[in-house]
Amino acid sequence: MRAIASLSFSKAGSTNFCWKRSWNSSRLIGHFGACPVLGFVMGNILPYSWNLHTPAMSTTSAPRALSAQDLEPILALTGKLAAPFDLTTMLREVVAAAKQVLDAERGTVWLYDPKADELILEVATDIAPIRIPAGTGLVGTCARNRQPINVRDCYADPRFDPGMDKRYGFRTRCMLTLPLVDHKNVLVGVMQVLNKKHGVFEAEDEALATVLAAQCAVALQRVRMTESLIEGEKMRQQLEMARVVQMSTLPATMPSVPGYEVYGTFRPADLTGGDTFDLALLEQGLLVVLGDATGHGIAPALSVTQMQAMLRMAFRMGADLETAFTQVNNQLSGFLAEDRFITAFIGLLDAAAHRLRFHSGGQAPILFYDAARGACTHYKPTSFPLAAMPITQLKSAVTVEMRPGDILVLLSDGIYEYRDARNQEFGEGRVEEIVRANCARPVAELSAILLEAVQAFAGNAMQEDDMTVVLLKRKALS
Repeated sequence: MRAIASLSFSKAGSTNFCWKRSWNSSRLIGHFGACPVLGFVMGNILPYSWNLHTPAMSTTSAPRALSAQDLEPILALTGKLAAPFDLTTMLREVVAAAKQVLDAERGTVWLYDPKADELILEVATDIAPIRIPAGTGLVGTCARNRQPINVRDCYADPRFDPGMDKRYGFRTRCMLTLPLVDHKNVLVGVMQVLNKKHGVFEAEDEALATVLAAQCAVALQRVRMTESLIEGEKMRQQLEMARVVQMSTLPATMPSVPGYEVYGTFRPADLTGGDTFDLALLEQGLLVVLGDATGHGIAPALSVTQMQAMLRMAFRMGADLETAFTQVNNQLSGFLAEDRFITAFIGLLDAAAHRLRFHSGGQAPILFYDAARGACTHYKPTSFPLAAMPITQLKSAVTVEMRPGDILVLLSDGIYEYRDARNQEFGEGRVEEIVRANCARPVAELSAILLEAVQAFAGNAMQEDDMTVVLLKRKALS
């Protein structure tokens, strides 16, 4: 059994005691005298810490006696790890304990940002937040090597950057720098303790600082995890609220149109999606809409919901197809962010004349199954995506005659672009084959067959985009 640490503590009027912690055993061995709780505290802290005997540390100095005043903040801090503190408050508590126990003038905690490969000065007693590249100065060297560094004369060490001292009118004489590593051996930050008030940091200070660094790592892990869970719960609640709003704008039932079958369905990739559809009977005819906003989540869901509400309002105020399309586009382009736009099919069916007129703002492909030919016709967009820019001149709408058995097939790109494990897309060809093979079926069945085929094609591949189906079919003559 190999011991990795040994410290002696004393309390006025009590007998000294010592403790040892072995890597081979979870049992704490010792005589605890007047403080039996210390064994539990140390036994649960040290598994998170680095080996206390490192090449950078001296082991020849006699251990320093800890007073009750020194020991109190360590034990208090252990209890505070279970308190619902935010990250900044928790780290300030750790730094305050380090300053008191190590008799230091200042303490800092740097958090590591792995994506930017930077260290962020998150907590300092009187310094504003600062970012530096990992690997810079003593703190960066500690982060890279993951070893404690005890510098007795900072200005004699070439790794020390005096810029901070010059900036804030402070002079750093000596410094302890320790890596903060979580229980999965992942670097989460670096702690620094500056300027021992009486002399320089000795070997026993290094050992004690390592214990405090382990405390700090535990605090970081716990608070970051808690904040992540809280943010995740907030996001989940926001997504649920957005989904309620979005789903409430979709048709509750399919409109009944004499001589026609109408069907639409929507499967979001996330809790909320960027797709929408609308099928509504208006004075101008049957409104047929398929919209797909960039991305998926809350922002695109709100974008398509706004578009849908504006379209219905425009048509109910008596606008024709061209006016509604132009005005809604121009309004959206005025308040949506520059990187936000919506591809949209907007059409009106005159069921009595069996004539469909539509505009498409970037929405493609638009498939029209011609029952007489047994083949699909592809139509191109008539304009750029909605909200991309104001419309100054609009092309003429596309007019399609609906004959018996003809089917308008509107699908979002989440279906065409669904990829399997080999990274192959479902594609337009498979859609056309399914439509031709099942053109005689009711449109609700045709939709289900399409979606089942996509799922069978994808296998276990994750759905990365929303999938929306809108089908309009003129019934065949009996």
